[in-house]
Amino acid sequence: MIVEFGAFALILAMSLSALQLGLSAAGRIRRSPVLASAGQGAALAAAVAVVLAYAVLISAFAQSDFSVANVAANSHTDKPMLYKVAAAWGSHEGSLLLWCLVMTVFGGALARARGLPFGLKASAVAVQGALSTLFLAFAVFTSNPFARLDPVPFQGASLNPLLQDPALAIHPPLLYAGYVGFSVTFSLAVAALIEGRAQSSFWPAWGRWMRPWALASWGLLTIGITLGAFWAYYELGWGGWWFWDPVENASFMPWLAGTALLHSAVVTERRGALAGWTVFLALLTFTFSMLGAFLVRSGVLTSVHAFAVDPERGLMLLAILGLTAGLAFALFAWRAPTLKGGGVFAPVSREGALVLNVLFLTAAAATVLLGTLYPLILEAASGATISVGPPWFAITFTPLMIVAFLILPAGPMLAWKRGDVRGAMQRLALAAGLALVAGLAGWAMFEPKQVLSAVGIAVGAWLILGTLTEIAERVRLFRGPLGTSARRLRKLSLGTWGMTLAHAGLGVFVLGAVVETGYRVEAAEVVALGGEVTAGPWVVRLNQVEVVEGPNYLAEQGRLTVARPDGAAARAIVAERRFFPAGGQTTTEVGLDFRGLDDVYVVMGERRATPAGEPAWTVRVWWNPWARLIFLGPAIMGLGALLSLLDRRLRVGVGARPKAT
Repeated sequence: MIVEFGAFALILAMSLSALQLGLSAAGRIRRSPVLASAGQGAALAAAVAVVLAYAVLISAFAQSDFSVANVAANSHTDKPMLYKVAAAWGSHEGSLLLWCLVMTVFGGALARARGLPFGLKASAVAVQGALSTLFLAFAVFTSNPFARLDPVPFQGASLNPLLQDPALAIHPPLLYAGYVGFSVTFSLAVAALIEGRAQSSFWPAWGRWMRPWALASWGLLTIGITLGAFWAYYELGWGGWWFWDPVENASFMPWLAGTALLHSAVVTERRGALAGWTVFLALLTFTFSMLGAFLVRSGVLTSVHAFAVDPERGLMLLAILGLTAGLAFALFAWRAPTLKGGGVFAPVSREGALVLNVLFLTAAAATVLLGTLYPLILEAASGATISVGPPWFAITFTPLMIVAFLILPAGPMLAWKRGDVRGAMQRLALAAGLALVAGLAGWAMFEPKQVLSAVGIAVGAWLILGTLTEIAERVRLFRGPLGTSARRLRKLSLGTWGMTLAHAGLGVFVLGAVVETGYRVEAAEVVALGGEVTAGPWVVRLNQVEVVEGPNYLAEQGRLTVARPDGAAARAIVAERRFFPAGGQTTTEVGLDFRGLDDVYVVMGERRATPAGEPAWTVRVWWNPWARLIFLGPAIMGLGALLSLLDRRLRVGVGARPKAT
């Protein structure tokens, strides 16, 4: 009966979300606080109902209840408990319920938000209710995670072994929290369009109300994408961390649009300008999230990340995307002439720099969208197949981002309304000089000599040094007693520190990505016991191979040693090939040796034989220099988002319009 209770809770949540929509809309139309409050109560109740439904689903997986079709298709009695629980979001039905869970929880949080004007809040809660109703209806009528099986199988089919990993246990919830969290900015944007506020004084306050939601979603999405990249790095065994896979792009497009939204919202909040851009980006960001949901669930993509789902359900998701995005952008087109914020500014100003960053980020997102959808459109139209991979993105996407990175440190050095280019460049001269030195040092340090990689190192250093220069300018370092500068440093707001960490973390990531991509060394050999493979400055020796038994797999485990050519700095690592009897699948478990900022990355292949008949194995080795920075940088960015959210200015009701400084 507990499974039926979960199904009932899901249907109840759909009904409550529809009630949330109706009551909030009626409260707004009739200007009735009672009806609007009832709508907010329905939003909270819907969130509770979905939480209960998800608890029931997790319980079914934990107990290996194979009478539930979803459990039978994605679980097995031999699986460790962690992966039994994680399997609850490892399928289409379970992950869709996770989507609904995040959406209703964010909707409940929006209903509890303080400081919003009555009309704007009622409209936003109604829009959030409409979104929740659509996705819950999709789950109830086409993707019910509680559907029963008869007869009940004795054993389950188990989850894809590639997904049985600790990173994949926490990656989807964080990714979805970022993905779906942007539904609140979408709802606030639609609500602002419904309200039709033409006063320039409205938009700074609206930007401040909207920015915490965008910041929280962006931070969660940043960490979620990073965990996914780290999983692909050490689980798939191909030596890389990003392949421009269409499903990877599906999460990257909302991140790019969300980054542009954050920068545009700053201008709207501080100066009342770019109201139209901020509203447009709020709509676009969640539209990209819904597009990603369609791509991974429609069956149009073949990817290790995708859910293999029948096209009929994909068409229904496409209909939801078309309905919600179509109505929102139609409303935007109707209201666009009235979206005239105040805050006139010169082209050379802090606003101007932020506008340029927004334009380049939006163009970059459009580039990723084109590269992702063009092969699908071409195949649907003509039957021809084409692959758009890293070379194409390197030519189109990378130049746009380099220009955006060059502009980024200059923005905070310019004044609001009208800036001084010469003064900003003088303050950044030392950072620019040191960044140039860093690029030359990279040229001298790494082999082979690569101009583009040296430029990338200089750009990464420029981001970090420019950010540090901005902090030094704020505290007037070396322009007075150091004690005075130290006191100013302690008084800097959390929002300032958050921005600093986000920009510096981006620089750290750029350094890691450039060096790892440009100077990675790969080697592969078929070796017997005692054989060696050399990659870069490291020698990997295969010492022993044995068969071990795991909780739900058998593994051929290789014990290896990583050392310098002279035998110094030796360390032992383990690499495996695992066979999962339940699904009949074989996976690789990478052997990773962390060497400071570098990784020595080892994959053991199939058993072979030497010409003399001795057993041998294919051992593939990568030396990935500075790979640590690729994952450290986004972690710093996520910390920056958290610090910004803790800033008191983002937690209290909006008062008077903030003054530009």
